[in-house]
Amino acid sequence: MTFWLRIAVRDDDLDALGHVNQAVYHRYGEQARFGLFRAAGCDFRDLVEQGVGVVLLESTMRYLAELRGGDELDVSCECGFGAGKTFAMRHDMRRIDGTLSGQMHCTMGLLDLEARRLLPEPRQRLLAVAADPALLDGAPAERGINR
Repeated sequence: MTFWLRIAVRDDDLDALGHVNQAVYHRYGEQARFGLFRAAGCDFRDLVEQGVGVVLLESTMRYLAELRGGDELDVSCECGFGAGKTFAMRHDMRRIDGTLSGQMHCTMGLLDLEARRLLPEPRQRLLAVAADPALLDGAPAERGINR
């Protein structure tokens, strides 16, 4: 299932050229990831109390059309699970006129906070703590996202 979050571009998101700074796109992705987890009922505090942390292991960003001050964008967030200890989160970043501005792919994991090692079966662990597991139960992980 795809989760969407609307974000307004702020003046302090801009670089000297007047478009969104490259690092801010990563923040937009993070806002959408936190929004998805919140909407699914996964409370990070509960996970931490259980000794588990959600960690970002890798992120790649593809810039397609610039965003400028005053723009609004919709940021998608989809989970993808495969075999192993990691899972994918993918984001489309679209201006509200539908223009695809960027695509982000993140590799995530669940970290045992004491042992400092990734935990197996992140899908089952996340679905077990989610109030609305359908939001997290995405398609198998795949590289990139295109529509």
